[in-house]
Amino acid sequence: MIYNLSAVAFLVLFCAIPAMAEEQFESDAIQTSAGELQITFIGHGTLMFQYGSKVIHVDPWSRLADYSKLPKADLVFLTHHHGDHLDPVALEQVSKDNTIIVLTEICAEIFDGGEIMKNDDAQTFMGIDVLAVPAYNLVHKRESGEFFHPHGEGNGYVLTFGDTRVYIAGDTENTPEMKTLEDIDYAFLPMNLPYTMTPEMVAEAVNAFKPRVLYPYHYGETDLAELQELLKDNPDTEVRIRKME
Repeated sequence: MIYNLSAVAFLVLFCAIPAMAEEQFESDAIQTSAGELQITFIGHGTLMFQYGSKVIHVDPWSRLADYSKLPKADLVFLTHHHGDHLDPVALEQVSKDNTIIVLTEICAEIFDGGEIMKNDDAQTFMGIDVLAVPAYNLVHKRESGEFFHPHGEGNGYVLTFGDTRVYIAGDTENTPEMKTLEDIDYAFLPMNLPYTMTPEMVAEAVNAFKPRVLYPYHYGETDLAELQELLKDNPDTEVRIRKME
């Protein structure tokens, strides 16, 4: 693996916040038309999927897990380049010789050797259809006036396992592209202020594209009860709460 060292230095500083992990994680088993899909909730914006013989890691972050003790990745998806999503330590620990790392153009400036997906690209990796959904802010900005996540820099991903479609939104707000998604069975939507969505934004998006199950994730100190109240009369979507601060 080859890294841009100046970028890695930035990422290390970005990640220097407390939070080390127990190695006990919640998990859900989902039946698809092509077999069981197991979702392991590592925390924050970090997930692991096990599907048949394949292991898929999303935004692995070594502040949350010792990846030397977790299953090695066949596939890794990186949503964007911020240090809690692109962590060189976790990538090194989770990778094997034939691991495919799917990433954005900016991530590819830091990590050399991945498969770039641009917004709206569609590809298939190891029999899993993948759609890259734009992930960006519409409202929330830094003091400089720049969006925390400018348009074109980040991806969400729709992964299709048999007949089951899973949307991992990345760091984003309730964009027009999100609202027009169709046939999403499981959706992971972020809700950590000021960087991504308010509960109202999440509820608006859910009411628009109607995932069968919503997993709030990357939610920090957001009041989950507020989201549950907003969606209590929604008959289309079940809200499942897991430890994904």
